[in-house]
Amino acid sequence: MLAYTLRRVMWAVPTVLSVITVCYLLLHLTPGGPFDSDKKLSAEVLANLNAKYHLDEPLWKQYLDYLGALLHGDLGPSLRYTDWSVNDLVRRALPVSLGIGGISVPIALVLGVALGTLAAVRRNSLVDHFVMLLGNLGNVVPPFVLGPVLVWIFAVLLKTSAGQSWLPAGGWGDGAWSYRVLPVALLVIINMASIARVMRGSLIEVLSGNFIRTARAKGLPNRTIVLRHALRPALMPVVSLLGSVCISSITAAVVTESVFALPGLGQLIVNGAINRDYTLVLGLVVLTTVVAVLFNLLVDLAYAWLDPRIRY
Repeated sequence: MLAYTLRRVMWAVPTVLSVITVCYLLLHLTPGGPFDSDKKLSAEVLANLNAKYHLDEPLWKQYLDYLGALLHGDLGPSLRYTDWSVNDLVRRALPVSLGIGGISVPIALVLGVALGTLAAVRRNSLVDHFVMLLGNLGNVVPPFVLGPVLVWIFAVLLKTSAGQSWLPAGGWGDGAWSYRVLPVALLVIINMASIARVMRGSLIEVLSGNFIRTARAKGLPNRTIVLRHALRPALMPVVSLLGSVCISSITAAVVTESVFALPGLGQLIVNGAINRDYTLVLGLVVLTTVVAVLFNLLVDLAYAWLDPRIRY
């Protein structure tokens, strides 16, 4: 297992480097720059800004300097947020995104596996139809539609006896639980739908296997067959999906945080792209890539633990 882990880590290094290189070249080769705005700057001011941020140096030297700073954990200064570094901006926004995505993924995993298992065990029942309906709605309805619907129901229609809304329509509110409910619910619904559908199909396929027929022929109860014999192999597709679910929680943060006006990484991604803030966009790409590679590594390790043949 240790050798397998080391091989996967070694493959992660060129993956991260390739993503950084491609994004760096695309950002710098695209027409326009971070200091292009409605108010045209003089040639002297523009030259001073380029010299301050070393944008007047050859591209290959800028790239090597950026990699050197990146190895020391420095994501560089922001080109549009004055007196702010990318590390400071990420440090301020990351707890907000973790407070939403870090809660929604475990909840979606538990509920998705539970609903998928019930749907597979009670195939063609009302529970099965409900899970399939929920899965279709979660996969078809986009988050920028589902989010406002949740706001309309729980922040506009439903009122307390005092005339106040059940939940706030948006904002962070210093991390109060009431401000997290709707964003977490949105991500849970989206991710739970995919997990439940995959779990249902996988468990149905496992329950039709020959070793399950043998277990039933021995007189084992259905509960023991599902929990001890069928659940572990049925979880393998779910584990494969889990990496993309965690990554989609990051990408969905762009829409979710925009809908609920959350000051997280999603807002930074949007603002950095609009403002052509090279270092901010690159810093967020590096962070997202590292997180994606890390989750894929954990998924591979979990996959190898569930099926030892994967290691070889």
